[in-house]
Amino acid sequence: MKPKKIKIGITHGDINGIGYEIILKTLSDANMLEMCVPIVYGSSKIAAYYRKNIGLDNFSFNLIKHPSEANPKRPNMINVLSDEYKAEPGNATPLSGKAAFFSLERATEDLKKGFIDAIVTAPIDKKAIQSVNFNFPGHTEYLQQKFENSDVLMFFISENVKLATVTTHIAIKDVSQQLNSKLIYNKLKILHQSMIQDFGINRPKIAVLGLNPHASDHGLIGNEEQEIIIPALKQAREEKIMAMGPYPADGFFASLQFRKFDAILAMYHDQGLIPFKLLAFDTGVNYTAGLPCVRTSPIHGTAFDIADKNQANPSSFRHAIYAAIDIVKKRAEYAEITKNPVETSKKETTNE
Repeated sequence: MKPKKIKIGITHGDINGIGYEIILKTLSDANMLEMCVPIVYGSSKIAAYYRKNIGLDNFSFNLIKHPSEANPKRPNMINVLSDEYKAEPGNATPLSGKAAFFSLERATEDLKKGFIDAIVTAPIDKKAIQSVNFNFPGHTEYLQQKFENSDVLMFFISENVKLATVTTHIAIKDVSQQLNSKLIYNKLKILHQSMIQDFGINRPKIAVLGLNPHASDHGLIGNEEQEIIIPALKQAREEKIMAMGPYPADGFFASLQFRKFDAILAMYHDQGLIPFKLLAFDTGVNYTAGLPCVRTSPIHGTAFDIADKNQANPSSFRHAIYAAIDIVKKRAEYAEITKNPVETSKKETTNE
């Protein structure tokens, strides 16, 4: 008996960006349907518009009203928009922001109710989506509130490097003020647990970057390393978390030292994202760790400048779906192991 295929909910993001192009290109690959049951929360009308412009004349969605109706052999779609919505490629508009929110809201509700197994979110325009219903810097903070999590982790993953950030979408001038030992320690705990349950690495080695140039040169350039970061590392190690550092960020990547670690914790967004995107722009994935559910996304934005030009590369989006599938499976394995540790140990011994 074949295992039940994982249902992946896909939000269409900003309808005037490259969201539909990367979704359509990804789902037109028949191999994707062998791996999961895709369900797009979007608009069949807008999908048809973009489909024609990228030459996928034979592609079509199976229209459904509920995830339970999904055809496991077809790309499925739940219409969440009325006919007043239309594509205006390259422009962030109030309607495109609303369209992005309606898709995200419906998919998130279905995820919370267990109707789908994970969500993969196409890029949004963070300004256009702002409203009384969405007053967040991005997907990460929205999902944190929807699932009532005290904390989550913005985690960027690829085959060769996994990197998380302590702070998320905040101004550079606010980074130092927001950092504290408790925050760094909490992020390390989430990162450590995610590596175990989501990626199957039992004793992950985690590198922690400093905040200041040269990791402050023992206090000559700032004091955050001595007063904030190092105490957090000591606390983490007392909890058997293998956290090392703080390392100067520039030399850490330039010397390829990052290859010696299972994961990296950066202090702020660009400190981590610049080297990560240089190393894994086409295959990198944004993952929200620490949630009771699985959410991934590509690491690029709406790319309005190439919208509707058939130039968008779907690789990062495709890998976001792969990652969601893998993490759902790893979590199921972890849950089974922690539920029956003695029985699992016996099976492993017998298999040997």
